[in-house]
Formats: sequence, C-alpha cells, structure tokens
Amino acid sequence: MKKGTVYVKFIVAYLIFALLGFFAITFLTSDWTFQHLASKKAETLYNEANLIANQFGSHYYSKQMTFSEVEVQLRAVDTFLDVQIWMTDATGRIMLDTRNTWTGTLIEEFDPAAIGAKQYQTGRYYNLFSQDMITVSAPITSSFRTMGYIIIHSSEDSIEQEKEELLRISYITLIVIFLLSLIILVIFTVSVYLPLKKITEAANEYASGNLKHRLQVAGSDEISYLAATLNYMAYELNKSEEYQKKFVANVSHDFRSPLTSIKGYIEAMKDGTIPYEMQEKYLDIVIFETERLRKLTSSLLTLNSYDTKKTLLDIGTFDINLMIKNTVATFEGVCNPKKISFVLTFSNREQYVTADIGKIQQVLYNLIDNAVKFSYQNSSIQIQVSEQNEKVFVSVKDSGIGIPKDSVSKVFDRFYKTDLSRGKDKTGTGLGLSIAKEIVLAHKENIDVISTEGVGTEFIFSLAKAKE
Repeated sequence: MKKGTVYVKFIVAYLIFALLGFFAITFLTSDWTFQHLASKKAETLYNEANLIANQFGSHYYSKQMTFSEVEVQLRAVDTFLDVQIWMTDATGRIMLDTRNTWTGTLIEEFDPAAIGAKQYQTGRYYNLFSQDMITVSAPITSSFRTMGYIIIHSSEDSIEQEKEELLRISYITLIVIFLLSLIILVIFTVSVYLPLKKITEAANEYASGNLKHRLQVAGSDEISYLAATLNYMAYELNKSEEYQKKFVANVSHDFRSPLTSIKGYIEAMKDGTIPYEMQEKYLDIVIFETERLRKLTSSLLTLNSYDTKKTLLDIGTFDINLMIKNTVATFEGVCNPKKISFVLTFSNREQYVTADIGKIQQVLYNLIDNAVKFSYQNSSIQIQVSEQNEKVFVSVKDSGIGIPKDSVSKVFDRFYKTDLSRGKDKTGTGLGLSIAKEIVLAHKENIDVISTEGVGTEFIFSLAKAKE
C-alpha cells in the first residue's frame, strides 16, 4: 500500500463532507426553510383573514359597520402587516382593495375552494400580480350564507429575505463547524497520524535490520506507549541479537579448541609424529577433550530446553536436607585432595519442599561444584537450609577467591568466566550457573549471589515449602 493513502482518503472524505454540507444548505435547507417560513406566514395570514372576515366582513353585511369603516380597518391591517387585502363578493368581484389596484375587478374563473381551509397558494394569483405572492382566503358569512371573501396577499420577497437571513446563520454555523473540524483534523494529524507515521517508519527500520533506530514520540497516551513498547522491543531484540552473536562466538571457540586438539593428536598419531609408546598419554588427552565436548553439548541442550519452554518439571515432595547430604557425599573424592570440608546447617531434622528433585539436585551439584573449584585448600564450604514465610532457602557458601565486584551481575550469563576463574576452571563450560538459574526460574523461584573478592562467594536460592 502506498504511504499516506489512508490519510489522503481521510482528507478527501473531509472535503467531500464539506461540499455535501454546503450543497445541503444551499439547496435542500434553502427549500425546506422557504416552505417552513411560507407555511408559518400563511398560517398567520389565514388567522388574520378569518379574524377580519368575522369581525369586519360579517358586521358589514349585518349593517353593523359601514363600508368606509371596514375600509379604514383593512387599510390599518395592511399597513401593520405589510399585506394587500381584498374583500370580494361571492362571485369574486373585488369590492375593496387596500392598495387601490384591482377594486371593481372580477376575478375570472374565481374558485375559492382551490385554496381550502388553512391552506395557501403561491404564484401570481390568476395572473393579477407581476410577482409571486402567498395568498390565503377566508369566507365572510352572514345568516348562514357565504356573502364574500377576505383575501390576503403577501409578497414572497419578505419570506425570501427572512430565509436568506436564516441561511446566512446556517452558513456561518457551517463555517464554524468546519473550522472546528479542521482544528480536530490538525490535532489528529499531530497527535495520531504523524506518530503513527513515525511508528510505521520505525517498523520498516526494524524489519530492515536497523534495531538501533529509536522512536521519538512524546506524550502519555496509547500511541506514545506503543512507541515506547516498540523502542523496548527493538532494544531487547538488539540485545538478543548481540547476545546470539556472542553466544555463537563462544560456542564456536569452545568447540574449536577441543576439536583442534583431538584432530591434531589423532593426525600426529596416524602419521607417526607421536611414537607408539606415547600414544596412550595423548589418547587420554583426546578422551579428556571429548568429555569436554560432551559436557558442553549436554549443557547447551539443557539450556535450549529451557529457552524453548519444552522442559516439563516432575514436581514432587522430598526432603531437601537428605538430598543435600547425598549430593555432598559425591564430592568426597574431589574434596579430599584439597582438604575441603563441608559444614551443613539445617533448621529442622527434615525439611520437605515441593519441586523437581532431579532438577534441584542438578542446581545443588552445579553450585557445590563451583564452590569446590574456587575454594582454597584447607577451607570449608558451608551449606545452610532455613525456612521463612512458606519458603525454604538453601545457601551454598565458600571461602574461595570470590568474584570481582564488576562481574557479580554477569555470573549467570552463558559462557561467562571471570578473569580470576579462568586459570582454575579448565574443564568448565561456563554454563553451569546459567543452567542453575534457568532451573530455579522454571520453578518460579529466585536465585541470588553475594561475593567479595578474596573472601568468598555465597549462592542462595528459594524453594516452595511442602504443605503439611
């Protein structure tokens, strides 16, 4: 779709609306207004004609008023209402014309029934006038006989003038409405269309790969919230993209090193560079590097299962104290050479929690393994279990090299290793703590780290207390 099409359609619709409004007032409203004014005028004149017929016409034929007296009264009404009044006999002969134009004239084909009660007619009235008139008539009765008629004529010019005044007000109102709607259009353009245009442009930038593009939309409405959301989305996508690049680079590096070693040693053994009597030594190295690859692959698959939300937790109830004891026992062979001891502190003899025992054991194993790697000789590792507010907290604390202050927030990042740990963690993948965090988060629990360089590190994670 061409850019701006909807907005152009909106403008065109606005202009069409304006033209239709003008057309409606000029033609339809003009005619309706005239008909309404003519009807109201005719109603007034008809009531006046009846009043004259009953008061003056009837009195004339009943000899209560003279013709001159009637003439004086009708001329007064003429002057007051600015109308032309006729008094005719029953045949249609004009006995009295307040304008002295048609007195004595016989109206040809005179038919008062053509008007009817409370009705009026427009036109030149039997071609007696040179302009259109509004005409009403009322019968003069005496002794139950129709003696004549009172006929009142009013020029349509007066109605046209009144109509034009009303239409002028309508035009002014229409102009005000369109000016107000124009203001609304401007407000719509500034507050809706232009921000949406910016959002569309930003979306195109994101689609083309420019995730560093940022929207500048001021305000606190839904559109500005949408812009802020898109900015946040672009930021997260950009961060994710950078993380993926870094992730791929780390994976490539961690796979390349052991593969290079394996390939080099096997080729050396194949071409005889390594003598037969030394091959066993280098085969052990190949096996070691192969195990590194296996552990790395297994860790990556584990993390991927959490990323894709495919891992199903086998939730059950178990004694966390017993599990800690069993897990600690597996590190005896590693800890004895370094003379590292364990100090277990439990708040209760048994502490039941609700979780996936296999996954939590992996968390504990990774934390203890990490503590053993970075503990000094003749030191101790403290593991504590406490209970608070329906939660069970497990702490693994060592007295090792610690983590630099600027690295504490990064220890759960994948492949991250501090400079202090690189020399001591030769077999690690840099994924153990990441896996531990993902497992804890999968349980909707939290894990945190407290560390001081040269003093030691403490990891604390929470679990749901089993309901009794």
